[in-house]
Amino acid sequence: MAVAQSKTNTSVAIGDLQGCAPSLQDLLGQLPLTAPIRFVGDLVNRGPASLETLRLVKAMGARARTVLGNHDIHLLAVAAGVRKKSKADTLEAILDAPDCDNLVTWLRHQPLAILEENFLIVHAGVLPQWTAQQVIALAREVEAELQGPNWQEFLANVFGNAANHWDEKLTGIDRHRVVVNALTRLRYCTAEGVMDLKAKEGLGSAPAGVMPWFDVPGRRTADVTVVCGHWSTLGLVMRSNLMALDTGCVWGGQLTAARLARDPAERTLIQVDCPQYCDPLA
Repeated sequence: MAVAQSKTNTSVAIGDLQGCAPSLQDLLGQLPLTAPIRFVGDLVNRGPASLETLRLVKAMGARARTVLGNHDIHLLAVAAGVRKKSKADTLEAILDAPDCDNLVTWLRHQPLAILEENFLIVHAGVLPQWTAQQVIALAREVEAELQGPNWQEFLANVFGNAANHWDEKLTGIDRHRVVVNALTRLRYCTAEGVMDLKAKEGLGSAPAGVMPWFDVPGRRTADVTVVCGHWSTLGLVMRSNLMALDTGCVWGGQLTAARLARDPAERTLIQVDCPQYCDPLA
């Protein structure tokens, strides 16, 4: 779907890439050359061209901003030598590339959350207790660790499903585990914000006692529009205060872009069909 020329300076958000550089190239060809781009994370992994995808997004310079997704953080940990590769990973080309160190340095200096024009951009979700401003403050804490001299040690300790609920009294790595899990892995949680970090099914198969994070009554980010990805089995969801853009690019679905217009009626979608690089049931 074409974007009207009068709207060319409106930012455009793009869903999970997961190493699908050809699909990104196709999509960019349908966008205005001057439109700022915001990526919802998971630039890499599972797809066939993670190296090319990283290079392409990095080369976009100031035009593009991305938040970090769980696959991006996994790449950082593997590159740091503190986490093992998965059998499903497609990260070897990055790790073997002559510019690997530069790409890793660039990636670990990307934010976990962006707040622009009343749009809060994260990879996965936010806990119901957090305001948009609190999300940004907590994200900055983690970003300082990733960008600091001890980033490898931080990544060696930040993973773990046990960090599944927020407490204002949390400090140090215990605090940061919860932040990383929420912003990069969250799908379902209880009304109190306890995360289920295993369930990946769509809305018709929600485990007992939990709900999609964005449906928790009284969620404190309901006053902004949260833009996210991560949840391919959820698919495209467009509400006045939610834009979920993971439409399964790597699984043979679509790569989706959406205009970040204040008026929900003007949030035009631009989509390209994608080859199936992975089988979600394999």
